[in-house]
Amino acid sequence: MEYVTFSNGVRMPQEGFGVFQIPDHKEAKRVLLDAFECGYRMVDTAAAYMNERAVGEAVRESGLKREEVFVTSKIWVQDIGYEKTKKAIDRSLAELGFDYLDLMLLHQPMGDYYGGWRALEEGLKEGKLRAIGMANCYPHVIADLCLTAEVKPMLNQVEIHPFFQQQKNLDTMKEFGVVPQAWGSLAEGKFGIFTHPVLTAIGKKYGKSAAQVALRWSVQRGIAVIPKTTHKERMKENLAIWDFTLSDEDMRAIEPLDTGRSEIVDHFDPAFVKMLHALKVHK
Repeated sequence: MEYVTFSNGVRMPQEGFGVFQIPDHKEAKRVLLDAFECGYRMVDTAAAYMNERAVGEAVRESGLKREEVFVTSKIWVQDIGYEKTKKAIDRSLAELGFDYLDLMLLHQPMGDYYGGWRALEEGLKEGKLRAIGMANCYPHVIADLCLTAEVKPMLNQVEIHPFFQQQKNLDTMKEFGVVPQAWGSLAEGKFGIFTHPVLTAIGKKYGKSAAQVALRWSVQRGIAVIPKTTHKERMKENLAIWDFTLSDEDMRAIEPLDTGRSEIVDHFDPAFVKMLHALKVHK
């Protein structure tokens, strides 16, 4: 396993485990305990995933020390704003049963996210948060925030996979020292990614699957990944990407797969923005 290092020196495993779409308490705990057994030491959750409590319990029941597990959570849209975000930080800590979070993100750059960012900066200074960042920021947003904020975002979690490569966003993050992290690194199964002929052909050279090639392609671009699965064998497969290296030829062969857009969400669609604002994760 390799690590990425944030601007303040905090280190995070480059590959972690995502728990999106596992809201059932018992199932989330079961899946996470399996993930820890497989060797994962980074967990990505969020208030909107409705499983922070299960994450906290799984960490405690795993037998691992708190400092051995890097945990990320996110502030939902309804809680973005200075005072609301301050309360949301404490709410997440209470749900998790933790004294601190390793990384807290604003889940979407919507509403008063500059006010919300100031609350994250305060949480960082107070020791409640070891690192802070953003999610779903396109290049113009991350650049503006980096040029405006007292503390620049340390990480930006965005959709990245072979079919939506986001090179301009990666270049912008690199310019400002922001670590990129991919959600949907396996394209949520779209584009026939698990049997795609280009990825499959590359994988055959190394005895690896198309999914492993896609994940390896991301980490070789300097991107942290958080693949999610509920199946233990797939957890092991997703983690087995650190014993081979794609050649420059392989990397170039994947470049033409880029469609330049998402087939999962459209952050520029007003209807999608309305939906995010309407979604409430608490009263």
